[in-house]
Amino acid sequence: PTCLSHPCHLPCPTVTPRALQVPMCWIRPLEVGQSHVVGEVTVTLIDSNHCPGSVMFLFEGTFGTILYTGDFRYTSAMQCEPALRGRHIDRLYLDNTHCHPRRALPSRALATRQAARLIRAHPQHHVVIGVYTLGKETLLVDLALEFSTWVVVSPWRLEQMRLLELPDVFTAEEGAGWIRAVDVAEIRWDTLVTWNTLHPTIAIIPTGRPMKVTHPNIHLVPYSDHSSFAELREFVKWLKPCSVLPIVKGNTCQVYFQEYLSSAPQLLPDFQVSKPVQEQRQQQSRRRGQKLVSVWKRAPQSSVPRGVVYESPEKNTEKPEVFTGVKVPQCYCEPALCSKEGCTCHRGEKEELSGEQLGTAGTAPVFSEHLANGFAEQYLLTPLNVLKQNSSQTFDQLVEDFLRKGDMP
Repeated sequence: PTCLSHPCHLPCPTVTPRALQVPMCWIRPLEVGQSHVVGEVTVTLIDSNHCPGSVMFLFEGTFGTILYTGDFRYTSAMQCEPALRGRHIDRLYLDNTHCHPRRALPSRALATRQAARLIRAHPQHHVVIGVYTLGKETLLVDLALEFSTWVVVSPWRLEQMRLLELPDVFTAEEGAGWIRAVDVAEIRWDTLVTWNTLHPTIAIIPTGRPMKVTHPNIHLVPYSDHSSFAELREFVKWLKPCSVLPIVKGNTCQVYFQEYLSSAPQLLPDFQVSKPVQEQRQQQSRRRGQKLVSVWKRAPQSSVPRGVVYESPEKNTEKPEVFTGVKVPQCYCEPALCSKEGCTCHRGEKEELSGEQLGTAGTAPVFSEHLANGFAEQYLLTPLNVLKQNSSQTFDQLVEDFLRKGDMP
């Protein structure tokens, strides 16, 4: 799920919250196929034919129209989607996982039949199928129905299947079925050896990616939840976007779609964040005190001696012999903010803390000349000390005074 202008919610299809297992206060379920208005942006969710709950996002606003496919497997049925039919797309963010002429893939139906033939060729074997946390559920269901057997999964995966309201072909009871689904990382040479000592076993990894096979009983089946190269070209040819941007980095694929792009000008070639979203971000920045953080970011990046770094100040209460005699430059707090009696900051001088003395854990030895202001040093490096020494009202007033000084010529 992708967050829009609401930082406290995750817009997602209604099936996803049940699988996320997070408090509903953080979730904003959206119905697939319906348009939803968020600020000045309209977002529509479209089934991406990838895994349960996966969707494409169609964004419409002053910036134009953007389609973000996420992970998806194209099917010609998508051309019947009302949200996409006849739509002018300024930018298409495309799942380019298999965007290469050499990555030819069969349909998932053909790949399923290939897996079934492989299983029939080993009638005396148990079958282990490697899957990821989510995905390939349709393959498991089809094989269970094809061979009339339970698919054995772990208890947590069984609960996930129930949350997704899949057909009742899964069980967590060991030995109830001769097809098992395990994490793909378990499909290794050593596990195959162990399984075959108990019972003849073959392993199937449904994937469209090239993989190294480490055991003769491991079989790759070209079953993928991502679009094939031919499907990507068909999709772009039908959609005719003004531009295509690949989602997977390091895999340039625009060259394969140039002939299918629309010649119509983009509404806004350079994406711009709408004004309400910009204002909301500014308000969030002010609330979080990011103006003070920006003072730190503008500080010079020169190397500063930091003294001795203790790995665990709370646990290492005794001084190791190796630190005896080591001089650690100590910088003290801002006099205007300090209310502790006898604090050395009121003497307006810096001292050196030797290895024979105990320092204050959490106070970083940084020279004030390397920071924009002494207060910024205290706020950024020892904020808890400043807060403990002042009431919240006093602290807020000190922050306002500091910012006011920064605005003065």
